[in-house]
Amino acid sequence: MPVSPAFAALPCPPYYAVIFSSLRTPQDRGYAAMADRMMELAERQPGFLGAESAGEDSGFGITVSYWQSLESIAAWKADAEHRHAQETGKRDWYAHYEIRIARVERAYAG
Repeated sequence: MPVSPAFAALPCPPYYAVIFSSLRTPQDRGYAAMADRMMELAERQPGFLGAESAGEDSGFGITVSYWQSLESIAAWKADAEHRHAQETGKRDWYAHYEIRIARVERAYAG
């Protein structure tokens, strides 16, 4: 059975995962377009390996992006267009969010 394109095609570990859990506000105000733009931009960043995302009708969502190194994560965080999206998110789109960064040591599929 083929793997769903919702799963990121990743290399063998180790690599890093940035886990972004969020609770959205009810209004969109450009969120969907910005989310698409951020994914396009992330895909061009050195060290980006892929991403997986899921959301609920309640507004809760999780996006996990995968990176080669902590340095590549830091460069993405500092990107000017990404910084603008972060500030807009804090102001307009997120009632609450949490970010966790983890090193992936093992990975397997079934």
